[in-house]
Amino acid sequence: MWPAPHFYAWQAAAKARAARKAADEALAHEITVLHTVSRGTYGAPRVHAELRRLGRRVNRKRIERIMRERGISGVTRRRRRNLTRQVKKAVPARALPGRDFTAHTPGTEPVGDVTHIPTAEGRLSLATWLDPATHETAGYSMADHHRAGLVVDALMTAAGRGPLKPGCIAHSDRGSEHLG
Repeated sequence: MWPAPHFYAWQAAAKARAARKAADEALAHEITVLHTVSRGTYGAPRVHAELRRLGRRVNRKRIERIMRERGISGVTRRRRRNLTRQVKKAVPARALPGRDFTAHTPGTEPVGDVTHIPTAEGRLSLATWLDPATHETAGYSMADHHRAGLVVDALMTAAGRGPLKPGCIAHSDRGSEHLG
């Protein structure tokens, strides 16, 4: 019985398979070097971007396959967590404007929030109060902590600049630093 035609196709492609395997080995070496230089942080997308920057045109899926076959993986960032810590015992005030955060008169309904900014020297917290009537920053404060004093300082800055009116209603996301 004659050998199946698939055998001849497989036999004819042996040279191409060997060349592809050698190219994969060379690419694996480049990937390993880039991964090592990045102190083990780069995953397939960053390795792909680096290779493209160096003028090497390679399919990202091929890079993913080679990294997976060799057990090379990058560091994934931690999931973002909600920064708002609500006080469990605090009774929230009812929303006076009925969830309508637009203001027609400047300085009557500031909206506040706190965010974190990663820096080379650590994480900083930024508290801001915005005036929805003018779409401007009424006041802000920055510190290396996330406590109520940060929000109070930002509100005092807003009041010191003069745009807040007596009896204004301040809106926040009910984080514990706003209820302090």
